[in-house]
Parts: sequence; structure tokens; C-alpha cells
Amino acid sequence: MALSDKPSRQSLIPNFLYSSSSSTRTLPLKKMLQSPPTLDDVSSYPKSFVIPAPSEPSKKIEMYSPAFYAACTFGGILSCGLTHMAVTPLDLVKCNMQIDPAKYKSISSGFGVLLKEQGARGFFRGWVPTLLGYSAQGACKFGFYEFFKKYYSDIAGPEYAAKYKTLIYLAGSASAEVIADIALCPFEAVKVRVQTQPGFARGLSDGLPKFVRSEGTLGLYKGLVPLWGRQIPYTMMKFASFETIVEMLYKYAIPRPKDQCSKSLQLGVSFAGGYVAGVFCAIVSHPADNLVSFLNNAKGATVGDAVKKLGLWGLFTRGLPLRIVMIGTLTGAQWGIYDAFKVFVGLPTTGGPAPVAAELAKA
Repeated sequence: MALSDKPSRQSLIPNFLYSSSSSTRTLPLKKMLQSPPTLDDVSSYPKSFVIPAPSEPSKKIEMYSPAFYAACTFGGILSCGLTHMAVTPLDLVKCNMQIDPAKYKSISSGFGVLLKEQGARGFFRGWVPTLLGYSAQGACKFGFYEFFKKYYSDIAGPEYAAKYKTLIYLAGSASAEVIADIALCPFEAVKVRVQTQPGFARGLSDGLPKFVRSEGTLGLYKGLVPLWGRQIPYTMMKFASFETIVEMLYKYAIPRPKDQCSKSLQLGVSFAGGYVAGVFCAIVSHPADNLVSFLNNAKGATVGDAVKKLGLWGLFTRGLPLRIVMIGTLTGAQWGIYDAFKVFVGLPTTGGPAPVAAELAKA
């Protein structure tokens, strides 16, 4: 029986072999697969032919699926770990200005003192605990933020989630940061001690055992409450203000809908929104940042000791200009890297004019 008498066999042939193109190069192949060729047919075929590549789009990551949360977690690792490591010199000067303002009087003089006493390599003292600690924090911060944002939106329902979306952002980011700081705290304790006490240790490998021998394992977490006091308001401001700023930029500053904007423009909006959000973050969280630096530097120190020595004005202002520059740049870069990774894996950038509830209701 001829092959043409059994058209159902076509289903056994991959779809991409039956191109919708009218090119003469693909027609002989289709004809050959449908019916037995004759010698005359073969002689009329072109010398070569090209099999078209599959035209079906690659499988995308489904929103709010396990793969989605895994992608957000990995994006958080990249965004926080790399950026915090890159600004280690600024963080080093800031911490020393907070601990010893008589010696580190300004940003420029602080860099001068470090260069004179520790050399150029000293600018990156503590980079390993910084990289590992903030990578762990970023994984939890961004991954759990996306999870809790969806979770709280589902509890509220589409109508209330859209109406009170800012509260959803605040609650989701605060919940995520509670977990993230537990992961960060041990690394932060070692980092501050390494950066502010020359000779204590070279880095994490020798600093962590030495810290544990001196103050015990629980000593690694003595700065957890002040860390929560610094990071939870910081993260609430970081996410809620970013989402609001990005929404306003797409609504008032950009003349076309987000889905019609190029990916480069969307990433530019992410960086701009992140930078402005970072300025607010620095101001809100700065008093607690001074407390964390003080407590992790001095053995047995308490919050009362810090307030007594620094004073209320010092808690709010010491090292603030440098931290505004550092956190603004840091937060802008974090959102840029995070959204760039999301775009890379086929996900949309964060934020925009569409209500979150409308997206979540479809999930």
C-alpha cells in the first residue's frame, strides 16, 4: 500500500518538518515524506535542502511556580552578594567612622587613614563574610518577598489586595527580612569585627572560629535584634517605595505602557526607582546601623552603652552622608541586577502600573 494512502503517518513526523514557508527548498522534503518518490521526481529535486528550525517558543517559567521562586532566589543572591562586595571599601570606612569618629573624621580622611595603615588591600578587608552573608540574605529577601506578596494577596483577595497593595508590599518585605537577617547575622558579626579591629583576623576562615571561642555561638546573634531594627524598616522602605516609584514612573513619566517599552528602558526604570528608594532606606535605617556597628565591635556592649556614647544625634547622623551615597547606589544596582536576571530567564521586571491583584488572580 502506498504511503499516501495512510495520511495518519504524518503525525509521526516532527511538526517542524512541515514548514509553513512557501520556500521551494522545503517542498521536496514534504512531498517525499507524503508519497514515494519516482526517479523523475528525484532528478528534479534541488541539490541540497534546509530543514527549518522549530518555530515554537521555548517554555517560559510559570509565574508563582517553584521555578519562579527559585529564579527570584538566585536573582537575589546575585543582586545582594555582588553589590555589597563591590562597595566593601565604602562600608569599611563607614563602620570605622561609626566606631572611632575621632580617628576617622570624614570620608576622605577615612580612606587616607586606611590606605596609610593597611595599604590598598585593606580596602577589601572582610569581603568574604560580606559576599557570603549578603548572598544568603539576598536569597531570602527576594525569594521570600515574592512568596509572601503572593501569599498575603491571596488572603486579602483580589479587590483588597489591589486596594491595599502598599500594605501587601510592607507586610511581605517585613516577613521576608525577618528570615533573611537570621541568615545574615553571623556573617555580619564577623565582618564588623574584622573591619574595625585590625589584627583580629584576616577574614572569615580565621575570624569565625576566633569569634566563637571568644563569645560563644550565641554571640554571633547578639546583634540580631538591632539588625532587625536596621534591616526590617530598610527592606520595607526598599520594596514598598520601589514598587510605588516604579508605578508612578510608568504612569506619569513614560508616555507608553510598560509592555510596549524596551527591556533596556524597563531596566533603567528599575535602577532609577531603586536608587531613589535607597536614599529613603538609608535615612530610615541609619540609627540601627550605628547600633549594629557599635555592638559587634565592643565585647559585652549593650544598646544603652551605644546610646550613651553616641548620643541620639550621633545615632541619626554619624556616617549618614556616606551611607546615603552607598545605599542609594547599592539599592539601584540591586534592583537593576535582580530585574536583569528576571528578564534573562524570561520573567517580567518588577513593578509597573498593573495592580498586583489582577496578576495574582490569574495565577
